[in-house]
Amino acid sequence: MAPLREMVLYYNPDQSPYAAKLKGVLVRMGIRIKNIAPEQTGELVGTLAGMPGYAEGEEQRKQESIPQIPEEILVMKNFTGHRIDALLLNLRKAGVPKIALKAVITEQNSRWPFYQLYEEIKKEHLAMTAAETEKERG
Repeated sequence: MAPLREMVLYYNPDQSPYAAKLKGVLVRMGIRIKNIAPEQTGELVGTLAGMPGYAEGEEQRKQESIPQIPEEILVMKNFTGHRIDALLLNLRKAGVPKIALKAVITEQNSRWPFYQLYEEIKKEHLAMTAAETEKERG
């Protein structure tokens, strides 16, 4: 069985000058890129990633207004641990600044709206950053 094609859902609200470098790395590694627009953040992660069982444009119960996501997010689909490491190494070598908010699509989070995934990643990131700061203070 052929390995599943890797894909990155990439959300970049500020059109960072590093976006072109990041996309160049993805292309060289043979990874598909799906740019997520602000108006798509209410759509389910599984829909955005083109996963089977999700209808195109399927949204969680229409949300009146979804707040804007102010940060860059990288969501990976069908990646092995080895390929995640390779991707992060290649991004660093290309001079792309560290992307704080990253996730891998799971069975559970594929059913969430993209905005909910952002909120969860953000919470985890803040918790990890706080723990690291605490450790440094010793």
